[in-house]
Amino acid sequence: MQFCEDCGSMMKKEDGVMVCTSCGASAEQERDTEEFVSTEKQSGEELIETTKDASFEGKPTAADVTCDECGNGEAWYTIKQTASADEPPTRFFKCKECGHRWRGYS
Repeated sequence: MQFCEDCGSMMKKEDGVMVCTSCGASAEQERDTEEFVSTEKQSGEELIETTKDASFEGKPTAADVTCDECGNGEAWYTIKQTASADEPPTRFFKCKECGHRWRGYS
């Protein structure tokens, strides 16, 4: 990862140069592209299931929740660390009755 010297934001590669995602400043790439990891290539446990067709079936269930859409009291869930390590993880729920999705914060 490369960060902007002007504002400190993360930079991305565009047409062979690194461009700041916030202020638009550009700079030469500091390292070889082989060292960079693109988030577009994440898979499996690294992904947060947010698409409507993502499968929650087979995941653990929670009976201590209530769906805001249908009032059902049981949902599948998965836990992901979405903030820094000193923050509690986020639980992502999918209602077993109607399929409504929501997040739960500890």
